[in-house]
Amino acid sequence: MTTVPPLPSALSPSRASDFLQCPLLFRFRTIDRLPEAPSAAALRGTLVHACLERLYELPADTRTTRTALSLVDPQWNKIRDSKPDVADHLFPDGEGLDDWLQSSRDLVERYFELENPANLEPREREMRLEVSLPTGLRLRGYVDRLDVAPGGRIRVVDYKTGKSPHPRFEDKAKFQIFFYAVMIWRDLGVVPARLQLMYLGDGSVRWYDPTEDELAAAEAEIGDIWARIEAAGRAGRWEPKRSKLCGWCEHQALCPEFGGTPPPLPTA
Repeated sequence: MTTVPPLPSALSPSRASDFLQCPLLFRFRTIDRLPEAPSAAALRGTLVHACLERLYELPADTRTTRTALSLVDPQWNKIRDSKPDVADHLFPDGEGLDDWLQSSRDLVERYFELENPANLEPREREMRLEVSLPTGLRLRGYVDRLDVAPGGRIRVVDYKTGKSPHPRFEDKAKFQIFFYAVMIWRDLGVVPARLQLMYLGDGSVRWYDPTEDELAAAEAEIGDIWARIEAAGRAGRWEPKRSKLCGWCEHQALCPEFGGTPPPLPTA
């Protein structure tokens, strides 16, 4: 009798997006846990998010552009100390580091074109959520920022360090922030008044003002994705899905779409 490898105990927005992009990618990342080389873009995102989180720990009247930029180097030092192998891989002998740090400063500075942090007091930053839906499915994720107005209206803010996508390609980011909204709705019992995506790459902002019906539809979509994941797990069939995103995938050598063969599924 074939032993089916266990699925994750909870579904996150990133893993759900992986499955929608390519079920085989979901398998590689979630079940096989294949290593992936760190990317400069992902590390820059970590650094910029850390700077913006730290900024809101400071008194409101000190949240200036100059102060925010002064956070970049110390936050980078913390990341580098915690991930020395990553830093050495991306910037051998420091090559390219100065330009990379400057690109991170540019993103932090652009944030101030979008809003004035001195006027805001977020309720939560890097908020970890883990909730169970009425169906029993557990969801987990991290919300970049949660703002609560005096009247109780909730705004969910997600920082993006890339550029805003063409409207035809914004489904992934929209799905992820609606995923967060479903978690907040189920955790707090309140429909967020606004879901806001802040694209620091080009200084644009997109937002959605969801209704309860829209969140119920998003919850149903998440449930459907999980049902498809469970079906793939039971069958042991994780089909590849070819797209333009394949060019960024590190696992082409193991993908049938590129002449590769996936490794045997791990045993439970």
